[in-house]
Amino acid sequence: MIEDDLSRAPRRLFTPRLRLETPRIEHAEAVMASINASLPDLRFIAWGQRAVDLVWAQSFTRRGERFVDDGDALIYYAFERETGAFAGNLDLHHFEFDVPRCQIGYVADSRHAGRGLMHEAASAMVDVAFSLGFMRIEAQSDVENRRAIRFALGLGFREEGVLHAYERDERGSLRDVVLLARLHPSLATGA
Repeated sequence: MIEDDLSRAPRRLFTPRLRLETPRIEHAEAVMASINASLPDLRFIAWGQRAVDLVWAQSFTRRGERFVDDGDALIYYAFERETGAFAGNLDLHHFEFDVPRCQIGYVADSRHAGRGLMHEAASAMVDVAFSLGFMRIEAQSDVENRRAIRFALGLGFREEGVLHAYERDERGSLRDVVLLARLHPSLATGA
């Protein structure tokens, strides 16, 4: 059963250039620095609208740790193996175990953009989701967030449509969201 597999998901993953770890309080300073350095690129992220302090970052990492412990999300922070630099955070969430499907989220540290680190990390997350038995992984992005949409397409996701007036932004305006999905290789067709 997937729920059982999710609880046994690894707390650490390794890719050729990255170490991915589930949230811990020790990550708070790296998270704070990443958010504050990346603010111009976080306009589509609700929690990325203003500079944060260490207390906020500690609360954020603790909350992430609880989500993982409770099975509500599978969150990883990506660090370069060679330097220890924080590259970004990724998560699997909105689990529908009966289908089985989930959503993926990803937020890069802008200081490391263009090096393929987040692609490497997100590819590992997709592999984890499929290894846990999920058959469909969805990504959702504000229709204007072309960078995030291109990123998902580069991971092999396909655009399935637009969800009109689907969510509100930080100012309360209704926003359209692009729905993308990637199917488990056993379900994928050439179409």
